[in-house]
Amino acid sequence: MVDFRFYLIGDRTRCAGRSLASALDQACRAGVRAVQIREKDLNTPNLLALTREVQSELGSLRPVLMVNGNLEVAAACGAQGVHLPESGVPVRVARDALPPGTLIGRSTHGTESARVAESEGADFVTFGPVYDTPSKAGFGPPKGLRALAETAGTVTIPVFALGGVTPGRTRSCLEAGAHGVAAISAVLSQPDIPLAVRMFEKALGGL
Repeated sequence: MVDFRFYLIGDRTRCAGRSLASALDQACRAGVRAVQIREKDLNTPNLLALTREVQSELGSLRPVLMVNGNLEVAAACGAQGVHLPESGVPVRVARDALPPGTLIGRSTHGTESARVAESEGADFVTFGPVYDTPSKAGFGPPKGLRALAETAGTVTIPVFALGGVTPGRTRSCLEAGAHGVAAISAVLSQPDIPLAVRMFEKALGGL
């Protein structure tokens, strides 16, 4: 069940000199309830080690922890979910490989891919980049709020707006139909992580 509205995506290269575990710990202590371990450049042993380090740091906070793309690591860590790239394994493959009740998200960059993700049984999708952002430059120009609204109006599963989303842009994303927003640098790169989280909480009306 997707009962969160803010989805924090981890990136150890964007933590302003802090470790990923420390940055995520600060964010979760401030109220973040769902995080993704995104480190796509790591092999399975290193991703497993990092994920376990994050789990140890977060301890009793126990946010919904999603692992990007790696079913083996998600299973080994007992992660609550897996986040599949748009061109990653089919949702049904992930369903068969992971325990019942595992949350499955899918990255999408267009309305049709979001529709397909829903038809395959994904629990939610991220959609973007909505705004211009360096971390999503490889996916082409920003999709914009109109495309976000089209996608949110096409599927019934939650859609999280991603890409250049800030607290100041959050309301526009919600008005376009997004269930919530996802962010990386707008939290992890900020000098005051708890303050950044509180700003998103205010914009969303809850995390």
